[in-house]
Amino acid sequence: MLGFCRAIPTEMDYKGQKLAEQIFQGIILVSAVIGFVYGFITEQFGWTVYIFMAGVALSCLVSLLPWGVYRDATLYKCVAFPALNTW
Repeated sequence: MLGFCRAIPTEMDYKGQKLAEQIFQGIILVSAVIGFVYGFITEQFGWTVYIFMAGVALSCLVSLLPWGVYRDATLYKCVAFPALNTW
């Protein structure tokens, strides 16, 4: 019934995980700074919270889903050689 769910790729490589974490933290930081500055200028703490929450939602959308950008580094497996009998 839910066979189409198996076709959705869900894996992410190590470099993709690092990139996703850096993007997540960058968006959070930028939205926090923008929210603080805008809330300070308008003297409304609510705007600071709203802008920060929008940044959190955007960063979750960008980094939690397994986009194709996070699966670029393919891992190559070594070929196993047969054991040599030296005795």
